[in-house]
Amino acid sequence: MKLKNALFAASAIVSVTATAALAQSETTTLTIATVNNGDMVRMQTLTDDFTEQHPDIQLEWVTLEENVLRQNVTTDISTGGGAYDVMTIGTYEVPIWANNGWLVSLNDGMSDDFAADDLLPAIADGLSMDGELYAAPFYGESSMVMYRTDLMEEAGLEMPDAPTWEFIREAAAAMTDRDADINGICARGKAGWGENMAFLTAMANSFGARWFDEDWQAQFDSEEWSEALTFYLEMMEESGPAGAANNGFNENLTLFQQGKCGMWIDATVAASFVTNPEDSTVADSVGFALAPDTGLGKRGNWLWAWSLAIPTSSEKQDAAKTFISWATGPGYAELVAENEGWANVPPGTRTSLYENQEYLDAAPFAQMTLESINAADPTNPTVDPVPYTGVQFVAIPEFAGIGTQVGQEFSAALAGQQSAEEALSNAQALTTDEMEAAGY
Repeated sequence: MKLKNALFAASAIVSVTATAALAQSETTTLTIATVNNGDMVRMQTLTDDFTEQHPDIQLEWVTLEENVLRQNVTTDISTGGGAYDVMTIGTYEVPIWANNGWLVSLNDGMSDDFAADDLLPAIADGLSMDGELYAAPFYGESSMVMYRTDLMEEAGLEMPDAPTWEFIREAAAAMTDRDADINGICARGKAGWGENMAFLTAMANSFGARWFDEDWQAQFDSEEWSEALTFYLEMMEESGPAGAANNGFNENLTLFQQGKCGMWIDATVAASFVTNPEDSTVADSVGFALAPDTGLGKRGNWLWAWSLAIPTSSEKQDAAKTFISWATGPGYAELVAENEGWANVPPGTRTSLYENQEYLDAAPFAQMTLESINAADPTNPTVDPVPYTGVQFVAIPEFAGIGTQVGQEFSAALAGQQSAEEALSNAQALTTDEMEAAGY
């Protein structure tokens, strides 16, 4: 009898061990590459909700600074490296990579409650090719002016809903107080096609500048580019923070939250961070306005969506679609609202969000965000005709490299290492060389 019991116990242990081993072997681990922006970091704190619903899927995060993320995922996907199952990419990469056959279509296999028809058309169109959705937007954005209402009032000024660049420069000078460490204007200076060149390209559009004419000839030797870059450099010298050439989105966000910026022109997604009293010392005195113009019919705002996509090199595509459905679906917005409040829900992706009265009541920036997104036209981004699409970028594969090189020239000018004329001359030469080498 003892022998029989011992054999039964041993058999039970083997059975439990085998079951545990089988369960472990059936667990899928997704490696997700993402950017270190606030909304993405918040998502990682909420993923217990996902793993409770899907205990067979585990998540492994690779969280990187924006420029580093772009380099890593571009290298991985172009070489078929297979390091990531889900990538955080933007409106620039999606159509190019989809055309190369590098991304998995999301038209099939998403959860029933993903509700693709609820996506804002402007955002969904930028993430599609030939009617196929190749990335799901986590948040969508344009850019706008965020400003200190208290400092504006102290300066005796009133911010228009649709300001000009001249007004912005005058207001920045009036709000600057070096003794109190208050800079009238904060704007991107860190080199990168998606950092300072996102801001400067959108700004240049409003000055009548463009990257290329209709024959793909570089246009940095134009009067419009000279006017735009000179205006930017002079405004930043007069009223910008020290070391501005090192400041990207995150650095300027910190400065604004600390009360060190009178105005900040940047992504609309930042609105929830500058109005959150837990993070921002000026949360109760922030106003919003459209990105500036010069009266030529184009505003200095961009159009972007940080989105989740699946590389074709991933061997875990079904699990990846399950995760993306959760992270970008309507249910995630409700999860954030429950834990963080409606004002902190990722913006700019779904029509239903802008029809939700709870969100509209909680987010004073909601309407301005939607107006800014709708004001951007990637198919007609400039005053004069161009052969490319994209507002703050040129939707060609070569742009990432060229844009970063040009960004380095302009950042060097902001740092005082060269003049505007030298930066533009260098930009013209290197862009011309790169485009000729690429066969344009």
